[in-house]
Amino acid sequence: MYYMGIDNHKQRSHLTIMEEDGAIVKAGSVFNYRSDIEQFIRGLETEMKAVVEAGYSSYILVDILDGLGVDVKVAHPQQVKAIAKAKIKTDKRDSRILADLLRANLIPEAHKRSLETRRAQRVLRQRAFFVAAMTRVKNRIRALLAQQPEDIQKEIGLEKELFSQKGIERLQGLKMACVDKALLEGLLKLWEELSALIKTSDKMVEELFQKMKEAQRIYTVPGFGKFFSVLVATEIDDILRFESASKLHSYAGVIPSTHSSGQRIYQGKMTREGNRWLRWAAVEAVWPAIRHDQGLQLFYLKYASRKKANAAKVATARRLLTIIYKLLKEERNYVPFHKTQ
Repeated sequence: MYYMGIDNHKQRSHLTIMEEDGAIVKAGSVFNYRSDIEQFIRGLETEMKAVVEAGYSSYILVDILDGLGVDVKVAHPQQVKAIAKAKIKTDKRDSRILADLLRANLIPEAHKRSLETRRAQRVLRQRAFFVAAMTRVKNRIRALLAQQPEDIQKEIGLEKELFSQKGIERLQGLKMACVDKALLEGLLKLWEELSALIKTSDKMVEELFQKMKEAQRIYTVPGFGKFFSVLVATEIDDILRFESASKLHSYAGVIPSTHSSGQRIYQGKMTREGNRWLRWAAVEAVWPAIRHDQGLQLFYLKYASRKKANAAKVATARRLLTIIYKLLKEERNYVPFHKTQ
């Protein structure tokens, strides 16, 4: 058996191949191309295992090595650093440490996602990027308008929805100084382009939604629209990999941090460690959820009466994840405690 440690970068990776006794068989840097990697391992016919830290470009190597018949593990970056912390850090040293850990069966594995799931993630990430960019453009427009004379401020105030079709038409017709008018026109053009891109990405999310039964089940939970339903289903990927709802809470990073001293235990703010996309979806879903579901509203208010509002919000996010966990495990839709009229 051979063990391969891979220190991965965007264009090149350093590979170290070891035997079972720790002797290095081969080491070197290669481009992240199938032909280069195939050439590197040629002649090593014995069964081989490999490990690469999870990262933006690591799955390129995972797919290549899978295709070459190599058993690949994806390592959790933070936990690997905790196990093998070193003051001297080089590509050669890192790949050797990874090979050693793999040989000793000490790799803290991250979840290995399928190609289809990774494609869905890219769609969702891009839509989130467009929406964030849209928010920045809107804020720039508001900042520019806030610096205009009183007559323009009054005209803007006539529109309740500044970024509705009627509001955009009013913005386009504003009589402003030449420089400010040019700046506004540029921002409005960018707003229109982003609106079109968001609509296109929404269609892609809809296509994913129609294919994913898990997303359709999550959609029945108050607070989760189609985008968040697909996002949560994609990030969870396979509910069977979580032994309990508390494991899902930990994965999302919505559990309180814990500090102990002597016989006293203190709980602080949520850890924020884990899957930030899943955490974002769960926390963002809280307000619409408690507005539309009396059971969740009562849960939030009861918790908020004993703790602070932010703690109640995080606790409700955990509650939502518990509901989703049970729905996916039991393969059923959500039945609300009570629907507000």
